[in-house]
Amino acid sequence: MSKQASYQDSPWQQFSGPNLGYVMDLYEMYMKDPNSVDPEMKEVFDKWGAPATAKTGATTVGQADVSFQMPAIHNQLSKIVAAVKYADNIRTYGHLIANINPIRRKEKNTRRLELSEYHLTEEDLKQIPASFISPNAPSNLKDGFEAIEHLKDVYTKQLAFEYHHVHELEERNWLQQKIEEGGFYPKLNKEEKKALLTRLSEVEGFEKFIHRTFVGQKRFSIEGLEALVPLMDKVISLTVEKGTRTINIGMAHRGRLNVLAHILEKPYELIFSEFQHAPNKELIPSEGSIGITYGWTGDVKYHLGADKKLKHGTTATTRITLANNPSHLEVVNPIVDGFTRAAQENRHVPGYPEQDMDSCLAIVVHGDAAFPGEGIVQETLNMGRLRGYNTGGSIHIIANNMIGFTTESLDSRSTLYASDVAKGFEVPIVHVNADDPEAVLAAAMLAHEYREKFHKDFIIDLIGYRRFGHNEMDEPMVTNPLMYNKIKNHKTIKELYAEQLLEEGYVTKEEIRQIDEDIQAVLQKAYDKVPKIKDNPDTKMNPPEYINKLPKVQTAVKEEILAKINEELLKWPDNFNVFGRLKRILQRRENIFNEKGKIDWAHAEALAFGSILKDGTPIRLTGQDSQRGTFAQRNLVLHDVETGEEYIPMHHLSDVNSSFVVYNSPLTEAAVVGFEYGYNVFAPETLVLWEAQFGDFANMAQVYFDQFISSGRAKWGQKSGLVMLLPHGYEGQGPEHSSGRVERFLQSAAENNWIVANLSTAAQYFHILRRQAAILQRDEVKPLVLMTPKSLLRHPLAAADIEELTNGGFQPIIEQKGLGEKTETVERIILCSGKIAIDLEESLQDAIDPDWLHILRVEELYPFPKKELTKIVSRYPNLKELVWVQEEPKNMGGWIHAASYLWDIAPSGVNIKYAGRRRRSSPAEGDPTVHRQEQNRIIKEALTKSE
Repeated sequence: MSKQASYQDSPWQQFSGPNLGYVMDLYEMYMKDPNSVDPEMKEVFDKWGAPATAKTGATTVGQADVSFQMPAIHNQLSKIVAAVKYADNIRTYGHLIANINPIRRKEKNTRRLELSEYHLTEEDLKQIPASFISPNAPSNLKDGFEAIEHLKDVYTKQLAFEYHHVHELEERNWLQQKIEEGGFYPKLNKEEKKALLTRLSEVEGFEKFIHRTFVGQKRFSIEGLEALVPLMDKVISLTVEKGTRTINIGMAHRGRLNVLAHILEKPYELIFSEFQHAPNKELIPSEGSIGITYGWTGDVKYHLGADKKLKHGTTATTRITLANNPSHLEVVNPIVDGFTRAAQENRHVPGYPEQDMDSCLAIVVHGDAAFPGEGIVQETLNMGRLRGYNTGGSIHIIANNMIGFTTESLDSRSTLYASDVAKGFEVPIVHVNADDPEAVLAAAMLAHEYREKFHKDFIIDLIGYRRFGHNEMDEPMVTNPLMYNKIKNHKTIKELYAEQLLEEGYVTKEEIRQIDEDIQAVLQKAYDKVPKIKDNPDTKMNPPEYINKLPKVQTAVKEEILAKINEELLKWPDNFNVFGRLKRILQRRENIFNEKGKIDWAHAEALAFGSILKDGTPIRLTGQDSQRGTFAQRNLVLHDVETGEEYIPMHHLSDVNSSFVVYNSPLTEAAVVGFEYGYNVFAPETLVLWEAQFGDFANMAQVYFDQFISSGRAKWGQKSGLVMLLPHGYEGQGPEHSSGRVERFLQSAAENNWIVANLSTAAQYFHILRRQAAILQRDEVKPLVLMTPKSLLRHPLAAADIEELTNGGFQPIIEQKGLGEKTETVERIILCSGKIAIDLEESLQDAIDPDWLHILRVEELYPFPKKELTKIVSRYPNLKELVWVQEEPKNMGGWIHAASYLWDIAPSGVNIKYAGRRRRSSPAEGDPTVHRQEQNRIIKEALTKSE
């Protein structure tokens, strides 16, 4: 046939993509020297001429993967290439046809894994060595065909693997080797199989007992995912065997009671007493192996956490903690990571803490609808490799029941798997059929080994179902009839595994019956201990007396100590090149103590931090740009302008054996606030501070303020001394850069749950930080919410004299100097908080005869200093007005909170007035000119005497 023969008749129709390019390169060689190519190819080129491209559609056979096409002339090399590509596709796409879904066995597209798509036969594969296909395959495989069958068996059964999105070659090769060698599959003996059956029977028996005993009560059953408990058992036992001494668990409601009962060993009788609404702390074991904390208001049983201590020999113990978690599901993720980082670090060293990633592990159990649905998951995954937040990897378990309340997966996510969002973070994923408990144990072993070797996250997607409705009062057939018709006829995992062991000859029917009877007897005995109703329930639910007190502590520091700290903070190595302008700014602090100069806000903070470290308290500060400070005020981390090297003067203070860190956080508020809260709870001796870039950005973390920081102690007895620094002040920067939303924190202020302060001087900041550090390990500790300044950072009227740091302490109220001395003439007392106090002080310089006026700065808004105010107000017999002055709109700021106190404080006949912006839906004006006019109006109104 001539070289002009049609394309359809030519061999070129079978080539496309890279393979066509390869043939075209060969043709160029042929044109230069026909004998330079393989004789078979020379014959093809002689007959058909140059490779041609299709002008019309061609067959798609052989295009299972467009990156591979078999050449028209098959030789041994091309068949090896095809076979290797076939094997790689099994690895990459095997999960698509794997048997990982216990109730939905829909038809699957197997095209990528069909031999015919690669123009190969069994005989072709038998001519290829097994090692070409899978270098890690068992040595007993004779050839490439057996190797391919081995890969199909490994990648398409009850375990399915996704790891091709992991870019690190060492990790990918390790995962491939482990998976194809199969060494992580458990080889269980008779006793181990029987123990696994017993564990599944305990899990199922517990749920069934509750179901029939407490009819209609919510429990958020584990049924359909019973394998979660032996999965967690396995991860924990493997980790403890390697010497890990702390394991932290986070999870939502589904299966939580079962995890409490069987992983944390919370006594059955205590759980049953909560169903009876008769909780009894006397039911907690006396030996102290289990810890249950209670607040004074309490919480529902499926939100509660617990601690458990495992003994190893006579000395070593492992602490297992299940974190308290409200109904916001995934929000516990960063909190558990914070627990874990705190447990891994030794903070009794100067400089950075010493971190041992093997000393503590986080296990996080997710919901399949929540994992892709709630952004906090991705925020937390992103933090996993960052130096300020890395915990050496968490083991993530998606408790996948393929439904969220009544919403099936097709309506709740845009991805094939619930786990897909983790691929962007290169986290390996194993999907496992929850009806195969031995495969589940294999997944646990692989996850443990990967985390141990690479100190990175690992995901186990445990695919099961939910046997009942979202809670036990729901009827799922109303909304999900097709799914629940299948579930209704599906045997439980315990029944399936019992049948398997019967068939294998490991147990008898009598043994199975006896296991179930023994479990039910234990449950009934526990239930019989529980009082049927609680006598004299506490309906007032008042907090303990110590909650209402704040101890007096010494916060002043001797001048010689502060001077020494100041001197050491201004030292850096001779060859370290600090940026010139910054160097000059810092060096202005050198002679402060000799010349009795003023100390600005950031300088006071640095001295406070240094003195706190000398007192033995570690410090951890994080936030967006916190190393420098949003307003270029802090600069605790210096950078060499020539090398980029970091130097932290705080690490080189003398006589300090406590760690200090300040990290720039990722651009998120929610996950970072959760992490810092968790860190603080687990490291109560550490001063943990989180700083918002601007105060109102904290609203991105509102769930943590509402559900944990403000109420965690009342609900769960969970103490926190976390400090939140929220830049606040109206300076014409618009709605999103003015308000720290102090009103939101005041709205949640009750039962002395936290301290909310809006300070006006650097000295106040110095003392309140030192006070917070001093009470961290006391029962009276509580979180501290600080509205911090912007313009006041460098304002001379906010700066401190040295004597203010070396004497006295924090003052809930500051009286304006120069006012209020003539008690008979004062007719108006202004009460204000924060920056507006400095604005008022500036304007007083132009005031004529201000003796009719007094100004009180309410520095601590909560607890409100009612007694102190009452005492001051009583000095002025001719008082006519108490005026609350603020920058914020009337429905924001401190006015609504303070007004009720002012009505109580005001003597008879004294009017209560408000001066500030009118009620607004937006916190501040967007126009700086309008802002200035409003600010001037407020000041003028406050300082103008009534007619």
